Amino acid sequence: MDQHFLTPLFAPTSIAIFAGSTDDPEQLTEQARLLHPALRAQRFTGTYRFIDIRATSGTLADLASAKSDLAIIALPFEDIAPAIELASRMDCHAVMVLSAGITAEQAEVLHKVAKQADVHLLGPNGLGIQRPPSQLNASVAGPLARSGSLALVSQSGSLTSSMLDWAANNAVGFSSVVSLGPHSALDIADVLDFLAADRQTHSIIVYMEGINNARRFMSALRSAATAKPVVILKAGRKRAGNEAAQTHSSAIVGSDDVFDAALRRAGAVRVQSFVALFSAAKCLASRYRPVGRHLAIITNGGGPGVLAADWVTEISLELGRLSPESAAALLPQLPPGASLTDLIDLSQNAGPEHYRAALQAAAKDRQIDGVLVIFSPKTGVDAAEIAKVLAEANRTIGKPLLTCWMGDASVGEGRAVLKSAAIPTFRTPEAAVGAFGNIANFAQNQLLLQQTPPPASTAAEPDIEGARLIIESVLTERRKVLTEMESKTLLASFHIPVTETILARSAPEAMMIAMQLGFPVALKIDSPDITHKSDVQGVVLNIMNGTQARDAFTDMVERVRRLQPNARINGVTVQKMARNRRGREVHIGVVTDDPFGPVIVFGAGGTMIELINDRAMELPPLNQFLARHLISRARVAETLGEWRGANAVNMEALEQLLLRVSEMVCELPQLRQMDINPIIIDEDGAVAVDARIVIDHAPPNLAGRPNSYQHLSILPYPARYEQVWPLRGGGEYTIRPIHPDDAEMLQTFAKGLSSESRYFRFASAMTELPANMLARFTLIDYDREMALVAVVKERHADEDGEITETERVVGVSRYITNPDQSTCEFSLVVADDFAGKGLGSRLMESIMDVAREKGLSEIIGLVLVNNGNMLKLMRSLGFTVKPNPEDPDFRLVTHSL
Repeated sequence: MDQHFLTPLFAPTSIAIFAGSTDDPEQLTEQARLLHPALRAQRFTGTYRFIDIRATSGTLADLASAKSDLAIIALPFEDIAPAIELASRMDCHAVMVLSAGITAEQAEVLHKVAKQADVHLLGPNGLGIQRPPSQLNASVAGPLARSGSLALVSQSGSLTSSMLDWAANNAVGFSSVVSLGPHSALDIADVLDFLAADRQTHSIIVYMEGINNARRFMSALRSAATAKPVVILKAGRKRAGNEAAQTHSSAIVGSDDVFDAALRRAGAVRVQSFVALFSAAKCLASRYRPVGRHLAIITNGGGPGVLAADWVTEISLELGRLSPESAAALLPQLPPGASLTDLIDLSQNAGPEHYRAALQAAAKDRQIDGVLVIFSPKTGVDAAEIAKVLAEANRTIGKPLLTCWMGDASVGEGRAVLKSAAIPTFRTPEAAVGAFGNIANFAQNQLLLQQTPPPASTAAEPDIEGARLIIESVLTERRKVLTEMESKTLLASFHIPVTETILARSAPEAMMIAMQLGFPVALKIDSPDITHKSDVQGVVLNIMNGTQARDAFTDMVERVRRLQPNARINGVTVQKMARNRRGREVHIGVVTDDPFGPVIVFGAGGTMIELINDRAMELPPLNQFLARHLISRARVAETLGEWRGANAVNMEALEQLLLRVSEMVCELPQLRQMDINPIIIDEDGAVAVDARIVIDHAPPNLAGRPNSYQHLSILPYPARYEQVWPLRGGGEYTIRPIHPDDAEMLQTFAKGLSSESRYFRFASAMTELPANMLARFTLIDYDREMALVAVVKERHADEDGEITETERVVGVSRYITNPDQSTCEFSLVVADDFAGKGLGSRLMESIMDVAREKGLSEIIGLVLVNNGNMLKLMRSLGFTVKPNPEDPDFRLVTHSL
């Protein structure tokens, strides 16, 4: 049960091959003609057999009694479905169909056949897979790649072939190569899910063209990026015009911007070109891991070094400089013309020993995160000798080392030395700097990946029911655009500060309201049919007396009726002007993307928002860290500190406003588009001056339960499962869902278990959790798994007698949903000194309640035969205990939910 459900596909021990007979080559498909020699050319570590689908029925009956893990099918369309059914009778759990030209309708037929046969189907229309470590070339993508730690997943067959061809010439090896054609039943999410746990894969590169299910994609991508670097190249970057845009935010945000935001939040890195994907492959194949953003440049020529430094600035990296102490120690070891001011310029007289000294100094300096070494051909200097020095030093430096050997003929031998040492080498400084940027971005995105906020902040509780009543009222009137009054009321229900606004339905009423509010005031047309008030001159500012208010009302209504005669006019809103000359105008928006759902947008505000085009975006839910990061990415952030004599704005108020918008997005699935523009922010706080909101009916709740947050692509932290229970013998403990910040406590918990308890839980003698396992246990997708921790608070006195309170994890229960999406597998462990206090049964009952709420039908577990206490607990909770047919050392325990 520890095996991934795609293990039969990627690590088969036996394969059945349905590819026709080589005795009749004219009847073979193109894929079959390529598959036969590809399979026979390898020393596959398992066994395989070729099967003719057109054999006699008696022979087929005999075959059905045989067993195979994987079936590979390369047959004409009419023979594929019978082959899938036969593979199922041979107990195959995975089937791969190699074909071309199968339509979406035909593919759907095959998907249904595979589902009925209970097999996992990769294909149709792909080139297959390669698993070089197992010498398995189950593909028509060309010769088997060399073995390595890099996985390639591609939705393009031609790109897959090109990548393998390039890798063969650049000493890059692969753990897996997966070519996903259009209409494949297993998609990128399934493959990433396997690669996340694959021990042979250390890094992943992906070429993709589309996503079927954003929640599943984000879940699998976050899981993979937690454990290893993931770099993605996506086609279709151009943004098509958004005809449905009814707010400024929707007009300026394209789907490609949202995809960028999604990848950042998933902890992956996106590259923008095929060349950059190759560059990333070089670095990942060298097993470089997350670092900071400071890149030192060692060069023997000023020009190339300056070009590299310029590109460092262009892509928002930092130039790594030696500390004064490091520079002082290094300078005497370099030629007289060397300079260490910004670049580490060794001068044109630099030889191998000078490069060695500079590299060692940069590697030891804490201000430097990575090193780029540039070599320009010089008379009398051997490029290969310098490369050998770098290859030797690279074994011990512990930081990313990238190289740029400029030129061609004279540096070829040097490049070969670097390739053989798995040191990434590039022909231009810009390409090398860009490759380091990918590594640095991965490190930064890992911080975003760690954030799993709850849907609601800890501030005052919003009036969610009141907000829903407003939305239902508008939808009942068959409207989708809220008036300004309705929009501001909705904002106020989530405690977002708004300017006081009153609707006037006549000119005298506008005059009286203005006089009551006090001058200056602003008048704005109120119409559900007018998207942008300024376009119809529907806004008048700085009205200073009652007569002006009365006349402005009359003029505005007449003007709007002339410019937009079919618009419904409710009246004119009157609001007091937000007077603060030193305040800054910003905007916060919401757009809804297909397929990622709602996205929060932040940037400069005002009437020229589309022209300024200042936008940063983040997927909800937000917490304070994410809100702060979102603000910092917008260009307007530079004006929010002390600026041109104005005091710094109240950043906490702005962050809280973003958190409130995040609450709205999470709790109101009807919200489609929103503009809060402008928001006036100064040192005293923030206030929303204008707002426009577009709604629609909520998407159907397929889960059939409240608060499922199906409209979000990232599930919020499920704070609703937190419970406090009395502890047998005195005291209390909290049961709550696990979150990434629990990693250190979980490691301490694992180390504190007795050797027997560790063995019962992990069936292993390990004394602590490896880093990748710890990350996988604490950063989870709450949609497909759950881990509940029991936490107690302990008080300790230090040497001075001061009392400190700390938290301690004393128990963990967990389930993971099985591929059938109806059952789940559980695990349970309790600290030895808390055994017998009721924690085990309470943790099990709580995790079963969560699984039951998720709609799962059965919970399953494996318990070692000699773990008597656990078996006793399972029986007391009503579990059925029976022998495990696959391993007599375990008992299979099950409970219907």
